[in-house]
Amino acid sequence: MDFAFDARTEELRARLLAFMDAHVYPAERTDAARRAALDSPWRTTDVVEELKAEARRQGLWNLFLPDSAYGAGLTNLQYAPLAEITGRSPHLAPLATNCAAPDTGNMEVLHQFGTEEQRKRWLEPLLAGEIRSAFAMTEPDVASSDATNIETRVERDGDAYVVTGRKWYISGAMNPDCAIFIVMGKTDPDGPDARRQQSMILVPRDTPGVEVRRAMSVYGFQDHAHGGHAEVVFDHARVPAENLVGEEGGGFAIAQARLGPGRIHHCMRLIGMAERAIDLMCERAVSRTAFGKPLAAQGVVGEWIADARVAVEQLRLLVLKTAWLMDTVGNKGAHTEIQAIKIATPRTVVGILDKAVQLYGAGGVSQDYPLAELWAAARTLRLADGPDEVHQRSLARRELKRFG
Repeated sequence: MDFAFDARTEELRARLLAFMDAHVYPAERTDAARRAALDSPWRTTDVVEELKAEARRQGLWNLFLPDSAYGAGLTNLQYAPLAEITGRSPHLAPLATNCAAPDTGNMEVLHQFGTEEQRKRWLEPLLAGEIRSAFAMTEPDVASSDATNIETRVERDGDAYVVTGRKWYISGAMNPDCAIFIVMGKTDPDGPDARRQQSMILVPRDTPGVEVRRAMSVYGFQDHAHGGHAEVVFDHARVPAENLVGEEGGGFAIAQARLGPGRIHHCMRLIGMAERAIDLMCERAVSRTAFGKPLAAQGVVGEWIADARVAVEQLRLLVLKTAWLMDTVGNKGAHTEIQAIKIATPRTVVGILDKAVQLYGAGGVSQDYPLAELWAAARTLRLADGPDEVHQRSLARRELKRFG
């Protein structure tokens, strides 16, 4: 059993770590200050654009996409340690390398299911980092953890489809550069197969009838998720029939194909967030004194740090195993492990970040340190791409099935 990364992964890791040290970490405070001065907290700053240009110059671009004709041509196993590194600065590094959700998942959808024209119009500018995109599935009026509940209608009308519905927590939609929505809605609401009722449709942001109604905050953070979340209303938004992604009734399958890689990418980045938290805990523990001795000498603090290290090592091995399975037997063959990491990783990382916040006291919940924002991001991922309980239910069924 070989736990070493291959030569290409090691080379990219070294370059990416150097890029983080030289460019990303120093830019964190500058970017925050620039965003605060903008007329919109969701607008991309010149700091991000400079980081993107540098990352592209260094070949640290589109690392997530396995097709070398479009991306870096890396396997999931090769990409995992790179995504972990970007997770150390989740607000900047994924954007800088063009590996930020929801664009990554949307690019994968267009790559796998889009027509040549759809790829030319939308995938190419996304790959170039010229535009942003959003994936519109979650709705406020139904339990979207069960995607068959979705009520948004996508109705055929001659040579067009008409989209009507209300979505919320649509990641990235507040960013003015968000030019395209991939919308999941029902084309056949009365169909006998609940998983064949949905379809995916491309709806440009400037389509009449599309209203980005308001921003949705996450634990008070307005600029969460690389461009904010939004409530979006589609009021008889009319788009050409050729905007359909794949076939009618294929929306549920496309969503599952999109969410599998998305889930592991989140878990990869979460490990990086936990590593950042451990670093910050150690820095605080050796530099802060309470009751006459450093925090590091207070017994409970050492236990927190030790437990965090053990947990991160366990999670990383499970994520790497999952990535290897996805590469070797496909996403279906890795279904159990994908669900396992989606249950374990956000929950565990939230606990690590909570201890880090506790160690920093008032500073931990302030804007002066990244911990509060990291905690909010990790806690949100216990809901994103399916809440814990949905994955637990499915995983338990799979285990019980072996016993008849």
